[in-house]
Amino acid sequence: MRDLARRVVDVHYHAGPDLYRRRLTTGGAGRAYAGIDGWVVIKSHLGCTAASAWEARQEGLPVSGTVVLNDLAGGVHPRVVEQAVYTHGQDSPARLVVHLPTLVGPAHPSRLHRQSFHPLLDTERWRGERVLDDTGKLRRSVREVLRAARDLPVVLATGHCDREETLRVVDEADRLDLPRLLLTHATHPMTGLTPADLSQLDGMPGVYVEVTALTLLLGHRDARHLGDVVRAHPRVVFSSDLGQPDQPGPSEWLSLSEGWFEQAQLTSHQVRAVTALNPAALLAP
Repeated sequence: MRDLARRVVDVHYHAGPDLYRRRLTTGGAGRAYAGIDGWVVIKSHLGCTAASAWEARQEGLPVSGTVVLNDLAGGVHPRVVEQAVYTHGQDSPARLVVHLPTLVGPAHPSRLHRQSFHPLLDTERWRGERVLDDTGKLRRSVREVLRAARDLPVVLATGHCDREETLRVVDEADRLDLPRLLLTHATHPMTGLTPADLSQLDGMPGVYVEVTALTLLLGHRDARHLGDVVRAHPRVVFSSDLGQPDQPGPSEWLSLSEGWFEQAQLTSHQVRAVTALNPAALLAP
């Protein structure tokens, strides 16, 4: 399990422990993705999955990790990123993914049925500052994390940034010549980028655009929109954003996706690109 040549590479899968109860553990997710010739990147809003991903790889499982820079996990600070890089180990063929905060601003309305993972966990208590200050500029801490991400073997992801925040992060990433930047669920309503926005970023080779299956499953966007995004930007990554107990498992996700790709009128080459080639290129050292 030392390379990313897979049938599918899912850069966004939630396993427990997390803010809410999940279908699988990191090891369970690794076994599920091994069964479909996949690679999986484990995400938890509680913070860092680097150690559990490292442990799963010692068992031969196709897993890499993330760190989410919420206040609960140490906040937006280069030291948090560095610690996660060390914990992730040096054996992974995939870069660690570093997410900007996801617990920010008012709670996003969700149609998901959620059950807290721990009875003492008060999610609202841990909501922190957004990435822009009151003047509309990136906070110093965010700029410092971007500089750290430039020099470390990581992918920076925009977390739960809105449209304006995402575009400011893109500008700073371009200024710093950041090698990899993932626009997390870029066209989800809480992010709000359009295919026209994304087409204007197609000349930035380090910028990748994520579309998630969960966004389609919950009816926020449809397959036609997926096709528009894929045709607007050359580096689209189709991930699941799954792991919820009442949502499809990895194998069912792939089956459902085939129908969406057909409705989106994607070619076989485009399907291969968004499900395997682009995410592998994003994660590759």
